[in-house]
Amino acid sequence: MNLLENLNPEQQRAVMTTEGPLLILAGAGSGKTRVLVHRVANLMANGVEPYHIMAITFTNKAAGEMRERINNLIGTGAEQIWVATFHSSCVRILRRYGDRIGYGTNFSIYDTDDTKTVMKEVLKKLNIDTKKFKERYFLNAISSAKNEMITAEEYALSCGSDLAKSRIAGVYREYQARMRANNAMDFDDLLVECVNLLKQDPEVLNFYQTKFQYIMVDEYQDTNTVQFELVRLLAGGRQNLCVVGDDDQSIYKFRGANIYNILNFEKHFPDATVIKLEQNYRSTKAILDAANGVIHNNEGRKEKALWTQNEQGERVKFKQFDSAYEEAQFIAMDINSKVRKGTYDYKDCAVLYRTNAQSRLLEEKFIVENIPYKIVGGVNFYSRKEVKDILAYLKTVDNAQDDLAVRRIINVPKRGIGQTSIDRVSDYAAALNMPFFDALMQLQMDPALKKLEKKVEPFVLFIQLMRSQLPDLGVAGLIREIIDQTGYEAELEAEGTDEAAARIENIEEFYSKAVSYEEEHEDATLGGFLEEVALIADIDSLDDSEDYVVLMTLHAAKGLEFPNVYMAGMEDGLFPSYMSITADDSVAEIEEERRLCYVGITRAMKQLTMTSAKARMVRGETQYGAVSRFVKEIPSDLLDGEVYEQKQRFFPDFLDDAPTQKINPIFTQKKPMAAAKNFGTKIEKKALDYGEGDRVKHPKFGEGEVISVIDGGRDYEVTVEFDNVGRKKMFASFAKMTKI
Repeated sequence: MNLLENLNPEQQRAVMTTEGPLLILAGAGSGKTRVLVHRVANLMANGVEPYHIMAITFTNKAAGEMRERINNLIGTGAEQIWVATFHSSCVRILRRYGDRIGYGTNFSIYDTDDTKTVMKEVLKKLNIDTKKFKERYFLNAISSAKNEMITAEEYALSCGSDLAKSRIAGVYREYQARMRANNAMDFDDLLVECVNLLKQDPEVLNFYQTKFQYIMVDEYQDTNTVQFELVRLLAGGRQNLCVVGDDDQSIYKFRGANIYNILNFEKHFPDATVIKLEQNYRSTKAILDAANGVIHNNEGRKEKALWTQNEQGERVKFKQFDSAYEEAQFIAMDINSKVRKGTYDYKDCAVLYRTNAQSRLLEEKFIVENIPYKIVGGVNFYSRKEVKDILAYLKTVDNAQDDLAVRRIINVPKRGIGQTSIDRVSDYAAALNMPFFDALMQLQMDPALKKLEKKVEPFVLFIQLMRSQLPDLGVAGLIREIIDQTGYEAELEAEGTDEAAARIENIEEFYSKAVSYEEEHEDATLGGFLEEVALIADIDSLDDSEDYVVLMTLHAAKGLEFPNVYMAGMEDGLFPSYMSITADDSVAEIEEERRLCYVGITRAMKQLTMTSAKARMVRGETQYGAVSRFVKEIPSDLLDGEVYEQKQRFFPDFLDDAPTQKINPIFTQKKPMAAAKNFGTKIEKKALDYGEGDRVKHPKFGEGEVISVIDGGRDYEVTVEFDNVGRKKMFASFAKMTKI
């Protein structure tokens, strides 16, 4: 087998460069997965044992694809190669050695809903008003701190006289204490605690540095500080580290991704070799030239330009509509037209947008046009109530210290144990510093709780019975036993509603997942099953074999490709977002938005259509904006469609969080613009009744202090430090703030 066959010269260099640090700058569609797979094969051909090779990526979908391609290319021995995501890699290490840093190796992994529940309990204990300070505000702040490896103690020391930070520090400390007590970790903890383990235990660090002699990291531009530290530690022995990424596709700053990890790779590893993969195998020349035309406007990047031997292809189509309603109607009808003509199947088409709120009109039109579709980013299957309930039973059997799981299902189905009783047991457990489940087993010790014993005892005995029978039942058998013995499905069947029937279907689908898991894993365990379920991302649910149009945000689309792509909502204020345009560091923010546009363009293989609307409904008001600057950055000879200039009015606040609105009646008319005579009129600038230093109240963000007021001509640009969401910049006419 010739490993270099069908590889271009730069790909061959990347495959053959095996020793020392290596940065592969892989442009979109340049065959990076192919390079990684062949690089693994080359290492093994040169005598490297497969168990000395590690390949890390970000999603299960990417890891699964890499694993499959390695197996197909290499065959025997491939199963010994460590191919996994960052999070699953950390879980595997912590399952083995987590007890060395104070965790039980059967720790629970909390998802977003679980962490929100824990945060609610924390805020209640600390008497913090959740109407004024939302759980997400604290969770975001804590996540950001963990991404930078800042502990609760270190965060507290950095607060100084900042009351808002001091409040967060107290919540952070209590939140981590609760997680420890529950023997649980959130997704950030998995990374942080793994790094802590490697730093604190030289024996464990030496074991993994010896084990992983050749490390490859995919999508390196998406790594944050803690992920960088993990990679640095693991590669610290031999420095045989190969990272693959594209700084032009770094779009996850809001998740903590640090673009400087890839931009400064040569500074971190001075002996690094840099290889650029610029030949694209995915898209037409026209699409690539359009992408290059946009991204070249960024200054903070490594110079490169995608090229291809593919056909020239069609120019990028641009359509501008009077309303978002007409925009959605065009996209739906255009897709149906292409499917009827046999040009594309539904599964060949994807509609990408900047914010989730944009999907509503598209959904409505797709339903009317009878177009099958799937939204990526909706309610995750494992977040549905009935599935979470069964999962809570499994977690309780696996890890009785998980108070969150135990409390969730102690009265599900109903056992006559009310919230007051649960709270009393919680207080009793807290007073004795013991897990909730342990407290349930000794209620007879407290006369005030002895009456509860008869109600609680069947539940405790059932969990103990399930735990003892687990070796014989297996994972799927355990789930079936829980469903049958608790009467969970029987209760839903008794309801006799369509909703109940759908929930039963979800439970059966979950059971099928467990059966498949056991078929795929000879050494299947309950802990392993819970781990796999916890780390599944929404993008993993995409099924290439099913024929439906995919609707998703541009952020969710990275790593995917479709023959026919629509980028909707190409308007300044929407994309790039209003926040990025008005940010303190607007240049850096707009460059991130431009990278996001570049990602969207390069998802298209054959045809790309961009659309914009002169008018769009935002928070019940009709707003309008100019065509996105990114459309104007595409060379005119590559754009099929005219860009009409118009006066701009920014979209207020955060469209991402905009609630579903009813369609404005004017959009149902054949000539909607004729009915909206106020469009294009100048915004009336009113004098403000507040100034710098004043306390104000915003209808969404609550109370805060005005930091600055700038007269922008048509409107005042106001910066406010809000008590619960931090600093925001907005236009006064849209903010509708009142002085306190």
